[in-house]
Amino acid sequence: MNNKNFKINGSQINYFFICKTKLWLFSHSIQMEQESDTVSIGKQLHENTYKREKDYLIDNLINVDFIKKRKNIEIHEVKKTPKMEKSHEYQLLYYMYYLKNEKDINNIIGYIDYPKIRKKIKFKLTLEKEEEIKNIIQEINEIINSEIPKPKKLKICRKCAYFELCWI
Repeated sequence: MNNKNFKINGSQINYFFICKTKLWLFSHSIQMEQESDTVSIGKQLHENTYKREKDYLIDNLINVDFIKKRKNIEIHEVKKTPKMEKSHEYQLLYYMYYLKNEKDINNIIGYIDYPKIRKKIKFKLTLEKEEEIKNIIQEINEIINSEIPKPKKLKICRKCAYFELCWI
């Protein structure tokens, strides 16, 4: 396992599926999410819905919303809406991949919780998904180590914390 790949965090996996420009900016320490109303609302939703659960920061890379220890280790990601479900799924799968490969934890089940719509989706890390995660990590490293990608106008741009950097 090449440890330089594990400098990737969950936000970078998420942004890989949302916007390559956002991924590049965030990865080059241009972090504007603290200004985002959407991020603030998401944090409030998590805090208000899961008051007794605490989040876990692992190696300053993996920020799991909460963990339950049962027959298996359950890791939970809390999201506002399933609009970006694929990015949520791969962020969670990356957390599972990281825990398996870096912490030797194999009995992990992942859940994405959407409390506003009372939906919970279960995920398992398969060998096929592990290969996809490896490829995504490689692609992210290629994006980060190249020139900034030209922004693509998407519906979500208006709500993005980086909107002004790309379009004004």
